[in-house]
Amino acid sequence: MINVKIEPRILVVCPHIQIGLLSADVVNCDTPDALWQEIEDEAAKIASAYQLLEINQRPAIAATRKLYKSLGKDPGRYRVSSEALCRRIIRGLGLYRLTSLIDIVNLVSVKSGYAISGLDADKLVGDTLTMGVGEKDEKYCAIGRGYLNIEGLPVYRDSVGGVATPTSDEERTKFTIDTTRVQININAFAPEMPVDDTLNWTASLLEKYAQATNIETRIITEF
Repeated sequence: MINVKIEPRILVVCPHIQIGLLSADVVNCDTPDALWQEIEDEAAKIASAYQLLEINQRPAIAATRKLYKSLGKDPGRYRVSSEALCRRIIRGLGLYRLTSLIDIVNLVSVKSGYAISGLDADKLVGDTLTMGVGEKDEKYCAIGRGYLNIEGLPVYRDSVGGVATPTSDEERTKFTIDTTRVQININAFAPEMPVDDTLNWTASLLEKYAQATNIETRIITEF
């Protein structure tokens, strides 16, 4: 499993951060009906539990927004991914049906409140991911949205450059239908759903819907 390091600037604001790590061999496919039903069921729960202006008060989302503000980033303009998913649900826009791997991550993110980085492990360069702060004019191509100004955003970097932020992952390491090895990072800047429960549920979904084997999990709490 890949190593993860957190730079001091992040830890000053979030000294109790937890990162849940999961790696596995998988088979990606179009999202099966049973998985989509689980997503629709969870979406219905979110829609009935929250008003639009309440969703950013969920502990995991609120903590990530606080981190953004402390780093000089506007969380209203650069939405936390879990917040953006929940807002779509509450607004009645629904979620996109994509592939098993993507939709598993989205399901876990919606239920847990955590921004989750879903990475193709074979596209990562080096044995370590480091979470730091995005720099001015740093190159970053966000999935489905092109260039993203990540100055002031928390960002995971491998040996080549940025691969994930709590707003959007990077095109270079995204899941595709050909992905056979995943690296999933559950970013708990403050606790909501217990991280061990979140990891275990993610693993069970991967086994059920992506034929996952060789699953490894770990929770990092000291950096």
